[in-house]
Amino acid sequence: MSHLMNTYARLPVAFTRGEGVWLWDSEGKRYLDGLSGIAVNTLGHAHPRFTAALADQIGKLIHCSNVYQVNGQELLADKLCSLSGMQEVFFCNSGCEANEAAIKLARLYGHHRGIESPAIIVMEKAFHGRTLATLSATGNRKVQAGFEPLVTGFVRAPYDDLEAIRHIALHNANVVAVLVEPIQGEGGIRTLDIHYLQQLRKICDEHNWLLMLDEVQCGIGRTGKWFAFQHTDILPDVMTLAKGLGSGVPIGACLAAGKAAGTFQPGNHGSTFGGNPLACVAGLTTLNVIADDQLMAHAEQLGKFIQQGFATALQGLHGVVEIRGQGLMIGVELDRPCTELVKLALARGLLINVTADNVIRLLPSLVMSQEEARQMLDILCPLIKEFLQT
Repeated sequence: MSHLMNTYARLPVAFTRGEGVWLWDSEGKRYLDGLSGIAVNTLGHAHPRFTAALADQIGKLIHCSNVYQVNGQELLADKLCSLSGMQEVFFCNSGCEANEAAIKLARLYGHHRGIESPAIIVMEKAFHGRTLATLSATGNRKVQAGFEPLVTGFVRAPYDDLEAIRHIALHNANVVAVLVEPIQGEGGIRTLDIHYLQQLRKICDEHNWLLMLDEVQCGIGRTGKWFAFQHTDILPDVMTLAKGLGSGVPIGACLAAGKAAGTFQPGNHGSTFGGNPLACVAGLTTLNVIADDQLMAHAEQLGKFIQQGFATALQGLHGVVEIRGQGLMIGVELDRPCTELVKLALARGLLINVTADNVIRLLPSLVMSQEEARQMLDILCPLIKEFLQT
């Protein structure tokens, strides 16, 4: 019997090695990975260039402390700011930590403006993490249940509803920021609306609010751009990253620009492990490989190929509500709960995920080939048909 806390309903399989988009379990069975560790393994498994860079860094220095300068941290911060147009970066270890930093930054920004109880607008069906502040910001009662009292200071609005935001602006003088995912991942791959983000930027400017974008799942090339907001012509005040940034090595980042820049000063925030040399090499190597191998253009093209494959195979099939996505962030919404498809796909050698109870979520690594995508479709499409016809 395991001594692990019972926090995960784990599937009955243990993986021992991987290569590219393939994994092998302890029995030697091979699986096609359509989930990439939930949008984490950007470069797949055991990428030669990534592996070599990590091995080299482990032989030099894994950790020192943020008491000292960390060269790799400065290089990665420079790179992220160059790619995004942001001005400064705080490094941590995960997406929820990055969002915690964003929440703290917004509150400090509000206090600097003389607002005693700063409030942040968040969205229904959002997911920002499982720490007390980030689960309070999350729009999912399942995540929150049992952990009350929740952290106050959040005002909830429907996703993609600008009038609701304007209504809040008229009636709540404590608002200092809007926190939103450009694409809701856990919420069911609810895709990017360029007009919505552009208007949010305008509303935030009108009221001197911070526009804070959670790109933990949709950032780092997954949508065909470095960051999902780059499909628009806006720039956020705050952006959070994690998941795919380290290709499996834990790292998170909170970026600030414009009126948010300079808010944090020494002593305001910190992280023991944040921005350690190993994590920063993982981040730098990930970004360099994406650029050198033109993986963003590949993600955009392959995403279209996969969505078209679903559309063709599932055309006219009763029970398929919508096929949607951006790049390699793809959802197939069914008209009924379908979590059992995860185990059925596993039995056929494919790793997928179901989110929001009825949305099949695919987040393959950016190195997946078209042939491997075709294999994924050849497994999953018949499975969906069988499931809907039973």
